[in-house]
Amino acid sequence: MAQLELRWGANALPIRAVRLPRGRAAATAFAGQPWFDTGPREAPLDFSASIRVLLADIVQRRPEWSHLQPRKILIGFTQASSRALFGLQARVTPLRFEQGQLRKRQNGFVYQIQRYFHGDDEYLYLLTFCLPRFLDQDFDHKMITLFHELYHMSEAFDGDLRRHTGRYHLHSHSKHEYDRHASDLARAYLADNPDPRLSAFLRLNFQQLQERHGKVVGIVVPRPKIIPLFLQPNRSAARHADEY
Repeated sequence: MAQLELRWGANALPIRAVRLPRGRAAATAFAGQPWFDTGPREAPLDFSASIRVLLADIVQRRPEWSHLQPRKILIGFTQASSRALFGLQARVTPLRFEQGQLRKRQNGFVYQIQRYFHGDDEYLYLLTFCLPRFLDQDFDHKMITLFHELYHMSEAFDGDLRRHTGRYHLHSHSKHEYDRHASDLARAYLADNPDPRLSAFLRLNFQQLQERHGKVVGIVVPRPKIIPLFLQPNRSAARHADEY
């Protein structure tokens, strides 16, 4: 039986270095400029921390994001298995069911999502980037992807996803329109003249960051599971949260 809660101490979130997958290098559309200030060259680039700082500025600067609470968003990465540029870029995993419910009844079962704690703080969302693939996209693609995932979070910020009307309730009736809206949100933030140092790490690709900082690191945690609280014979014990 999977644990109902995963807890990390105040300074104990697991940090790992991003690996360059084996295989033929994919051509990158944008090489970045080496003069952007990405922090001390003698220190590893902490991707999770860099996204967290950028997110805090987005929330403070733009009123449409004031509902987000960065301290309740766990920012991590998953290791890309190939050097292909296409495929998973990022995903947001809700840590609550619809309308922020911790438990859900379905087909005679009661399920609960694993709860994630860092010290005394409980997370409501897991925001995961696929690295180094995400870092090898161009700057516009990275920013649009970030805002795309942030927009998935409920306006109530209750651990549930934003739900649209109709059959396609996660991306609305048109994924193209959803992506265009994410692009507009990203451009609105950049038009507000934020400190360019906050997003400078997104101007460089993985190889450039690795050469400059020695390595790129980030938080790696397991995907949360949906756990049945009352088991019946011949039924599976747990599923991943973002399968729902």
